[in-house]
Amino acid sequence: GRGLQTNGQDKFSAPEDKYALQNQELLIAYFERLEGTLAELRPLARECAGGDNTVVVMVCNTGQSDLLINFICSAEARGFGDVVREKVLVFATDQGVYDIATGLGLRAFYDEKIFEQMPEKEAGMYGDKSFTAMMWSKVVTVQLVNRLGHDVLFQDVDLVWYKNPLEFFHDKTNPLHDFDILFQDDGARSLRYAPYSANTGFYYVRNNDKTKFLFRSLLYLGDMVLSMTSHQQALGALLDEHSSLTGLRVKTLSGLDFPGGYHYHRKKEIEPMRDIVEGRHVPYIFHMSWTTNKKNKLLFLKQMGLWY
Repeated sequence: GRGLQTNGQDKFSAPEDKYALQNQELLIAYFERLEGTLAELRPLARECAGGDNTVVVMVCNTGQSDLLINFICSAEARGFGDVVREKVLVFATDQGVYDIATGLGLRAFYDEKIFEQMPEKEAGMYGDKSFTAMMWSKVVTVQLVNRLGHDVLFQDVDLVWYKNPLEFFHDKTNPLHDFDILFQDDGARSLRYAPYSANTGFYYVRNNDKTKFLFRSLLYLGDMVLSMTSHQQALGALLDEHSSLTGLRVKTLSGLDFPGGYHYHRKKEIEPMRDIVEGRHVPYIFHMSWTTNKKNKLLFLKQMGLWY
């Protein structure tokens, strides 16, 4: 298959039955609760969407809540507090973080049945069971809001806005305005993320039939997400397929304006990162991706002067 590397490893092997059964259980809970979930979610999403029809979706558990709090504090410090409180919809995967999010003045949604298998603690490292479970929840949340007819800006909690990114995506004079889905550049150029190198921790989805079909397809391919330990690889494969099949327009964003952990950790990117830290260049966001665990994320965010 196309995932076969020169070292003999196959990055796109078919999921085993155990992952199919695991996904089956998740989908049963999803469909059993679907109508009730949509009824509860619809007014929340509509309130967030407002006049520009965009909902900023974030997924969080209690273990990651300090990163969520940091994002809110950074938004307040940089003058985006009102925008964030108006546009963000937090999907809480446990009661603890639901209470925290609503206490911060954010709109939040929590369904105990849908998220009952989600962990409360942060992932110990990339790809572990907690990490994988959270990746599945990130598929469901975007699909639900997309299904309700809204554009979605999905972002992880380990992120800070320097400028309001919604202005970039809503600018009709922007040459990227007609793309259906736009991703932060992950930086990885390995076969498993080819051809777009899309980072699924920050991306914008325009609501249309093509993106609805994309996220329905990803939802049903949960066994692929579970077996690969991340939805990033699974979604990347679908982007390639759907761009050919339905004409889905996919764009990878500039690393200068939407930098992440790849740019932070790679020596060849040191000058652009120094320009950001010293104020010579102002990106839209910084995303502390490419980092093993939360402990290191906190250390590196503090080093960047982005811990609030």
